[in-house]
Amino acid sequence: MRKTGPILILIIGILALIVDFVPGIAVPDGDTTRVLETKVGLDLQGGLRVEYQALPVEGKAPRPEDLEVIRTIIENRVNSTGVSEPVITVQGSDRIVVELPGVSDPNAIRSLVGQTGLLEFVPLGTTQKNKGDTIDEKQFPPLFAGTELSSATIAQNQTSGRVVTFQLKEQGAKLFADYTAQHIGQYFAIVLDHKVISAPVINSSIPGGSVEISQNGTIGGYPLKEATELVTVLQFGSLPFPIQELSTQTISPTLGEQFLSQSLLAGLVGILLVMGFMLIYYRLPGVIASFALIYYTIVVLAIFRLVPVTLTLAGIAGFVLSIGMAVDANILIFERMKEEMRVGKSLPAAVEAGFGRAWNSILDSNVSSLITATILYLFGSSTIRGFALVLILGVLVSMFSAIVVTRSILRAVVARPWSRKAGLYGVDEKEFVAGVGAPGRRARGEARSRV
Repeated sequence: MRKTGPILILIIGILALIVDFVPGIAVPDGDTTRVLETKVGLDLQGGLRVEYQALPVEGKAPRPEDLEVIRTIIENRVNSTGVSEPVITVQGSDRIVVELPGVSDPNAIRSLVGQTGLLEFVPLGTTQKNKGDTIDEKQFPPLFAGTELSSATIAQNQTSGRVVTFQLKEQGAKLFADYTAQHIGQYFAIVLDHKVISAPVINSSIPGGSVEISQNGTIGGYPLKEATELVTVLQFGSLPFPIQELSTQTISPTLGEQFLSQSLLAGLVGILLVMGFMLIYYRLPGVIASFALIYYTIVVLAIFRLVPVTLTLAGIAGFVLSIGMAVDANILIFERMKEEMRVGKSLPAAVEAGFGRAWNSILDSNVSSLITATILYLFGSSTIRGFALVLILGVLVSMFSAIVVTRSILRAVVARPWSRKAGLYGVDEKEFVAGVGAPGRRARGEARSRV
């Protein structure tokens, strides 16, 4: 680690600076690419807030478990559109609130979320229908409902390119196999709320219930957006209860900008106060810790852009909290260094012992924080999960900055003659021993530590 540490620090730092400050960098994201940018949530950048009411069916009101199913289906639908960190919550006995940060097409999102989800598979015979056409059930009765659908996904076909595949359950598979065997060359529609989503031609008999839909004549097959929309409808088409839109509110980005500027100011003040304390109390080690803190901030912001993490007010709070935890590790190390110097150790030996003996305390503290944050992430709401994710990333990077970055720089500094002064470390001259002691000799009270 002594040789590789500085190289690793330099490489990670350069990459983080590029990610943070070079505009227009794109990274692979599935079949497409994504431009790296800092994403902020609804409370910071504005967006759409829609409230829905779950309506009773045949006098039966939705139960809490039914509302949770509706919430999950809506969340899956919204996630499939690429909206980051949607906040979807159940309120009261029949309300679902959807908050979508930074949406570019509110009407499309609202249309997708608000669909009641009556999914049907309808034979059309020789009648061709286009996407969006309305189906008259009296003229075209459905063969089976969407409840017969088992799964759906996007796949690649060597000849057709990108295709959509889905699997039918036993009863639906039997009905579809019998029908396709007798109606090759005819049309068959996937219909949601009596509107055609897709109406492909039956090219051959399809036994077994495994169905593949291709888009003939299109280079590369289905466009990714259309394929994703179709899979979304197939997977998450049916809601247990119909929902009705009660209100729509567009959150102004102006208010979000004010919140963001105040949050960034608070974070900056917090960082400066922490750095000021470290400089005054720990002096030269405090300077190194402050540099490590700046390094930590740059690396964490780069990770936020790479993941990407959507920053909300709660997320910024988690980030500021992780800054304090990053400095906490340095405080344990520096205090241990002082104790080692007071028992007569040389400066280099005190540095190594300080890191070695503080490591167990640092590890226990950070593992406890990671366990707590993981529980919040697994079982919390969307807002809590955002806070927990930021905290997890911050704790992991803080361990790297405290143990690797601070140690590597401190090792290099204490090897210089100018650094061997008691005033630079906040100890008295009587307590300070710089470079004293023959090689291989350990002062009284000194124990071996593994580095």
